[in-house]
Amino acid sequence: MASVETMNKIAAKKKRGDADAPPAVVIPLYEGTFSVGLDKEFHPIGRGDAPATGALKLSIQPFLIREEERLILFDTGIGDLFGGQSGAWRMRENLDNLGLECGDITDIFLSHLHFDHIAGLAHREHGTWELTFPNATIYASERGWQSLVGRADSLSDEERAFVYFVDLYGDFSFLSNEENHPLEHVRTLWIGGHTHDHLALFYENGPQKFLMAGDVIGSKKALMRKYRAVYDADAEQGMEVREELKQLAWKEQYTILAYHETDSPMMRLSQWSPRSGYSIEVITV
Repeated sequence: MASVETMNKIAAKKKRGDADAPPAVVIPLYEGTFSVGLDKEFHPIGRGDAPATGALKLSIQPFLIREEERLILFDTGIGDLFGGQSGAWRMRENLDNLGLECGDITDIFLSHLHFDHIAGLAHREHGTWELTFPNATIYASERGWQSLVGRADSLSDEERAFVYFVDLYGDFSFLSNEENHPLEHVRTLWIGGHTHDHLALFYENGPQKFLMAGDVIGSKKALMRKYRAVYDADAEQGMEVREELKQLAWKEQYTILAYHETDSPMMRLSQWSPRSGYSIEVITV
């Protein structure tokens, strides 16, 4: 948790508009597109391909926030638990294209603890488990992580080994299921819905406002209608908080970071009408 001194600095900067803070750059790190059916298996498909009949089309796009002194990830990608076109090499390639290395990442925030969002934390490229981001502090829901470790025996052998390894060697800074301000420009908020311990991740640096809500707002479709998701742990909560976050994003002009969107993972809501709902503006980097 942030110290009182740090919290006071955050409040002071917010009060004066954070005018002296250098701008950050937010970059989606595309890792692939998948067809995901009722078996919850991730089957690689082309970016422009349709999913199998009855399956969902999901892309994987962690977000890199590049500050002057920090490199922050919102979720970590799919890693190599799913095989196919995924793997630590994909993240390394994305970072290499930006002149960066995995060891440069300073902070990782996890929206929730499904493996398609956290499996990038570790890999087995050399036969044994290694941390993908060895110098990063990992911020996660404390209750959510304890729950995952507690049910590790019910997971597959690979998933269980992954969880135990990351639990032992990861540098965790756990978050309570309330509002947290662990870094100067990052805050987290418990929202539930998709999972019981789901967090919304906010990056707020003066006029720069970004919101990443994991699978509560995972794609453009989530912005276009009001619905209960059958795959949510609490569908009613998920629907309610999704609507609240959309209204917040519209009124406060947050850029929404959609982890599972294929072609336009960064969006802003430009207007709203009772008949047609929100108008969506695609943000490019």
